[in-house]
Amino acid sequence: MEKIALVSAAMHRAKADARAAHVTVGELRNLPGGRVEIDCSCGMVLTNGPDWSLDEHIRLHRAEARYLAVSRVAPPGMPRLIEVGADRLPR
Repeated sequence: MEKIALVSAAMHRAKADARAAHVTVGELRNLPGGRVEIDCSCGMVLTNGPDWSLDEHIRLHRAEARYLAVSRVAPPGMPRLIEVGADRLPR
């Protein structure tokens, strides 16, 4: 019986690359009004807000990065919850 790969190499690699490309760097900076921010290795500044914590922003940012990376390499025709057209991918 032939073994079936649970996750394609391309999707696994995309997820790992996204994880490696989106890590917090530097030191936490305290801003006026109780705001805090930290940099992501991709160049985006992550911050807390009036209704979200810094941790929530970091988790969302990483999840979005993984989603976009895996979406780029997903096989054509794979059923999707959210279609990702070329116009919606970051440049």
